Order: sequence, then structure tokens, then C-alpha cells
Amino acid sequence: MPSPVLLLHGSGPGTTGAAWAPLRAALEPRFEVIAPDLLGFGASPPPSGSLREAWTAQAAALVDELDAPCAVVGNSAGGAIALSLAHARPGKITRVVAVGSMGHPMTLPEGLDALWTPADPQTIVELISPGPAAPEAVEARRAAMEAQPHYPELFPPPRQRWVDDLSLSPEELAAIDIPVLLIHGSADRIVPLRDGALALLDALPDARAHIFGGAGHGTPLERTAEFNRLVTSFLETDR
Repeated sequence: MPSPVLLLHGSGPGTTGAAWAPLRAALEPRFEVIAPDLLGFGASPPPSGSLREAWTAQAAALVDELDAPCAVVGNSAGGAIALSLAHARPGKITRVVAVGSMGHPMTLPEGLDALWTPADPQTIVELISPGPAAPEAVEARRAAMEAQPHYPELFPPPRQRWVDDLSLSPEELAAIDIPVLLIHGSADRIVPLRDGALALLDALPDARAHIFGGAGHGTPLERTAEFNRLVTSFLETDR
């Protein structure tokens, strides 16, 4: 039976589990892939209280139903939840891939504040990836944002509290002793490299990092082929 992999999307407006479609297609010949919509995204009901607690509990419930240990891939806020899940279920999680990941304590970046502020889809697309926004990407983002009625409720100001809520303590990060692959874009404006992969690299006991030069926050879509190879190879490698 294929080993399970849980994919956790990020926190931008219009994002859902469908954002993982290219990686899912690459993994499905070898793995059982699970890609839920986190609470508050798509048609899912909004969470209450701590976002970290609600999303970790949602992911843990999925993992607890599995017969086999599970690897987790998380993007941005989903990376923080992947790490939180690894801490909460140390016997169930085998590996983590954290992409443009939150999870380390930091000051709210301007780009993340802008992402969490309801805005027009072109601004969101340009914020996530460097360069001009393709019209089809803007229209796809617009449609996805219109299908998320609960998103404006997720990150009310002051937004530093949501960064704090999604951050693990140094002790929690130090307790995650499974292999972790950190993937980050050097030009990420939403979770800057210094606050994401570089900070986590120092805090996690068994971490390695791959940095895409010139890439922004959307490396799974900006560098799709190489990204998919990196993740697949890491998940298939024995510790």
C-alpha cells in the first residue's frame, strides 16, 4: 500500500488544497496523497480561537485515521502547521517538507500583512511571485477568492497576533527530530528567507534547506519541475 503524504496549503486569499495539483500529480504514482482545505478556506467553515490549534487538530484528525505513518508537506502557514503536527504527533509523522514556511517567531513582514489584507487578485498574484502577473493567473485567483466567503474573517488586525499564534517555541522546534526539508525562494516577500528557512534551519535538529535564487513565495508553481523532484526524492529517501 502506498505511503500517505498530507499536503497543507498556505494562508493566502483564494488558496485551497487544489493549489497542490502539480505536486499531487507527481506524487500520486508513488504515494497516497491527502490535500484538504483547511478550516476557513474554500467552503470549509471558519475556525475559532487559535488558528494553530484549530488547523493542527484538523490535520491530526486526518493523520489519526491512517493505518501508516505519514509525511507532511506544508506551504507558508501550512508549513507552520506541518511542524506543529510533527510536534503533536511524534510517532505518526515521518518527514516534513516546509515551503516558504512560517513557524519561527518573527515580526509581521509587510508582505504577509498585505497578503492577509483583503485586496484585488492582481496585487495578490504579484505579491506571491516576482514579475508581471499573467492575466490567466489573475482571473484564476479572482474566481478562487470569490469562492471563499469566510476568508475576510480569518486575519483581523492587529495581525502580529496571528504570526505569534502560528509560531512554535524554540523548545517545540528543538523537539522535532525527524528529517525536515526547508524550501524557500530568495526573493520571498511574504515570509522573508531570513525569517523562514534560515531561522528554522538553526532551530530544527535534523533540517536541510534548498534555496531557489530569484524565486518568490510560490516556488511550487514558479519552479515546478525541480520543486517536484526535490520533494519526491526527499520523501522517498530513508532516514
